Amino acid sequence: MCVLRGHMRRRQFITLLGGAAAWPFAARAQQPGKLPQIGYLGVSSPSMEPHYVEAFRQKLRDLGHVEGKNIAIEFRWAEGQDDRLPNLATELVRLNPDVIVTTGTPGAVAAIKATKTIPIVMATAADPVGSGLVASLARPGGNVTGFTILGPELEGKRLELLKQAVPGLSRLAVLWNPNNPGIVPYFETVRNAGRALRISLDPVVEVRRSDELDNAFTAIAGARPHALVVIADRFLLAHRKQIIEFAAVKRLPTMYPYREYVDAGGLISYAPSNIELFRGAATYVDKILKGAKPGDLPIQEPTKFELVINLKTAKALGLDVPLHLQQLANEMIE
Repeated sequence: MCVLRGHMRRRQFITLLGGAAAWPFAARAQQPGKLPQIGYLGVSSPSMEPHYVEAFRQKLRDLGHVEGKNIAIEFRWAEGQDDRLPNLATELVRLNPDVIVTTGTPGAVAAIKATKTIPIVMATAADPVGSGLVASLARPGGNVTGFTILGPELEGKRLELLKQAVPGLSRLAVLWNPNNPGIVPYFETVRNAGRALRISLDPVVEVRRSDELDNAFTAIAGARPHALVVIADRFLLAHRKQIIEFAAVKRLPTMYPYREYVDAGGLISYAPSNIELFRGAATYVDKILKGAKPGDLPIQEPTKFELVINLKTAKALGLDVPLHLQQLANEMIE
């Protein structure tokens, strides 16, 4: 009889385990004394993105989550090498955090492939529906939610602004990363916008790895375009110093997809406020830690956009930025 009862208890225990597996987004049980843990998967490095991390941490503090006191954050950084993201995502999943925060579409893809149960919050992602990351913006479904940098239409706006800044612009170099699944529609928009504005794209240069940058720069310099556009991608952002230095040496007016390029010496950018997106990611982490299901939290689009112009760089390029663009700018760096 005792043996029979023992078997029954084991069967009941196994049944309970099966029930827990069937409800992966239920409140995750904490071991006594264990702090809720956030996994953070960064494409770049802590030295390149301290302002994003601090914005994320500060918003968490505002919401009552203090690192080391009532939450823990485990960071993994790809150091600008997208091919490291899958292994780093797997490392985070092994730690069994309560939620994983990702940056950039490749980071989100790596995290989703690593887990279908741990909630994932995308701090930034390009075209999450088109990339297959979520079912829809309103109802993402699954274990993923977060924030998008909006759709590829921004690239058309960037080309319009660049043409206004560079008189006589008719030949444009394009630098982009085709390995980023969310960015392919962005390139298509650049091509279509180029046709509409009578700008030929020559050359179009693909960069998938950091060791391809030098050859990309050689190809662009050899074609002698009037200007350069860098398509949104956090891998390229991680290598912004090299890109900005190349543009300066070759005296290429360049439109960038993030203001961080302009802060570092680039000419002009038009982009959503990434600081706001990372603060938003913290609010979603807060909701999930309090029991919300990620699939029920809608994907949020940016509401704040910034046109930033570096007048010092414009002067070095011998470029007179039109007065109307200066008036449109949210910030001018002098």
